[in-house]
Formats: sequence, structure tokens, C-alpha cells
Amino acid sequence: MILTDEDIEKAKLAGKIAGKALAYGKSLIKPDVRIVDVLDQTETFIRENGGEIAFPAQVALNDIAAHYCPLGDDMSVFKESDVIKLDVGVHVDGFIGDNATTIIFSGHEQYDTYATIKKASEDALQNALEIIRPGITLGEVGMMIQESIARYDLSPIRNLSGHGLGQYHVHENPTIPNFDTHDDTELKENQHIAVEPFATNGHGMIYESNNPTLFSLEQVRPVRSMHAREILKDIQEFRELPFTTRWLTHKHSLAKVRLALRELQAVGAIHAYAPLIETKHGIVSQSEHTVIVREKPIITTKIDE
Repeated sequence: MILTDEDIEKAKLAGKIAGKALAYGKSLIKPDVRIVDVLDQTETFIRENGGEIAFPAQVALNDIAAHYCPLGDDMSVFKESDVIKLDVGVHVDGFIGDNATTIIFSGHEQYDTYATIKKASEDALQNALEIIRPGITLGEVGMMIQESIARYDLSPIRNLSGHGLGQYHVHENPTIPNFDTHDDTELKENQHIAVEPFATNGHGMIYESNNPTLFSLEQVRPVRSMHAREILKDIQEFRELPFTTRWLTHKHSLAKVRLALRELQAVGAIHAYAPLIETKHGIVSQSEHTVIVREKPIITTKIDE
């Protein structure tokens, strides 16, 4: 999406709140802390600071790259040996700030290995941001990310990418690759994008697992059961932005929500996003910022720590 001057102010505000929410969520992550509590508190922080949630706050652990949202009664906690990706999105009138970071803890035998994987995605993001400008090609951005990660003898995840940001759309064209695709499409002035390198010591590819808890509305379609009609009415409040099972169980029983979601999937009303897992179960790190393309790019989600 190419932003107008009015759009830019809203996008900058969304990015500022998203950056603060990511830092807040990161500050809550400690060994033995319940994962779902961190996500709930991060989402509350977003609303209390004047933003709306662009997608459910997400934590992905170890070989999971993305799309993991626990249920409300999930008692899982962070472990000292976890590699934790926290991904947070905020919107203001539909204009989105999307950012992510990787958190590791010291004091365990894999710390040096994990720190290297973490640094690889961070360096790739920083180096890509330094070349972002109108006229740079998507292939050149991908090549910078790939080369940055390869310096650590690691691989980018090739079938995950950064993306354009639209109004009330978290993912739209262009795709911002994490390797050299030789795509000669050029970035444009005031284009709104998220740059999102993933680094791994695995194969560099992901697959979709089972039991999704992350969804988005595709199209309102007729459904037979009253349960599905009630849940669909609630889902429409999220527009086409992603939502998670946990949000719906604040109002409805888990059994009712699961039955309704199954029916809505069957008729094509919603799209499911299953957790994404590295094919060789390598450890994955993630770094992400939202950018408005300029000669001097505006990194909307960057905050002074």
C-alpha cells in the first residue's frame, strides 16, 4: 500500500504503540512465567495505549517459526532453554505496525548456539533496513538478508517472508523475500512494508502442523447450526484481521467454539493458520520491523530502549 500524508501519521502511531507493546511483552517473559498470561497482558497494553490489535499477540518456541496461539486454559510456561519469538501487531484505523523479536535466557549449555541464531536474524534485519529505499528491488533485499544470515553458517527460512501492509490487511503485496529471488520489482516511495528475516540452523523451510488456533474471516457464508451463526457474528467484528480461539472462549465454551470453527472452515467462511514448524526441527529466530519506504526510511516500530 502507498500511504498518503494522513495515512502516514496513523501508520507511525500504530508502529509506535506496537514497538512499545513488543518491549513490554518482552519484559514479561521469564522462566516459569505462563505463556498465555504474557500474551493477554500484551494485548491489554495495546488497548490501554490507544491502539487496536492487528493480530493476536503470538509466541513461537524453538523450532516453531510462527502462528502459535495458546488456548486460554493452557498452563505452559517459558523454560530457561527456550528460544522465544514474540510477534505483536497494532492498528490505528486499520493502519498497521507489525514487529517481532527473539528472546533467549543465559545460563544453559545451548546459550552460545542460540545467541548466534538470534544475532543472525537481527543482523539480517538491520542490514536490510540500511538498503531500503525507493528503487531497490525485492531481489536485492532478499539477497542482503540471505547473505547476512549465511555469514553465521545458518539459513534463512525461504518459504516465509516479509510483506506489504494494507489498511486492515496484515499481508498483501509485495512479498519481501528472505533470499535472493532475482525479483526486479522495485520498492516505491511511501510503500508500507514489514521486513521479517527468520534464521535457522535447520533446513531453511517450514511446514504447517495441525490443530490451528489462529484464523481469519474469508467470506460470510450461510451455516446451518445456531452455534456457528453466533460465532460467525462475533468473528465479523474482527473484520478480516486474524483472531484466535482464545478470544472467542472469553464468551463461549471451548466445545462450542471448536464445533463452530470446524463448520465455518468446512464452508470456506474462515481460513486457518496452523503453527509453522521448521522441517528438520532446527531452532528458529525472528526479527521484524515495519517500514515506510523513503530515501531515509521511516522505521515506525523502532523505539529508543
